[in-house]
Amino acid sequence: MRLQDRPIVELQQAVEALLASYVECIDDDRLEEWPEHFIPDCVYKILPRENADRGLPLATVFCDSKGMLVDRIVSLRNANIYALHYYRHVLSNVRIKAIEDGTITVQTNYVVFQTKQDGATHIFNAGKYLDKIVETDGALKFREKIVVTDTYRVDTLIVRPI
Repeated sequence: MRLQDRPIVELQQAVEALLASYVECIDDDRLEEWPEHFIPDCVYKILPRENADRGLPLATVFCDSKGMLVDRIVSLRNANIYALHYYRHVLSNVRIKAIEDGTITVQTNYVVFQTKQDGATHIFNAGKYLDKIVETDGALKFREKIVVTDTYRVDTLIVRPI
């Protein structure tokens, strides 16, 4: 059955399940699973809101394939040095904006809390996800995930995916 022909409630639940799985693997430090949420020829960007609003393409993070996502995790695990910390995502207002040509366009608000080794928790980042989701082999996957950050100032490096 084509995506356009499926009941909207069913699609909403499937989209929310994909998003929950996506943030859960980040929050639970199962980062090797993160790229599995994407198709091979995907796009993942972290884009400051000021650039998004002006139509400027400069991204804080830019990956244009699943292979680049895998490389990012390998680098994070083996080459990067950073203080131990944990993320916790909170998602809201998951909204299907369109279903066209086998692609679901979704916008979701997010906030990411970061807890550092000393136990202090603060808001690390907030913004929205702009997603293009497709069905492949019976599962929903991201074709494009653009993370538009409202947070202009980041105290530390963006080491993990958002």
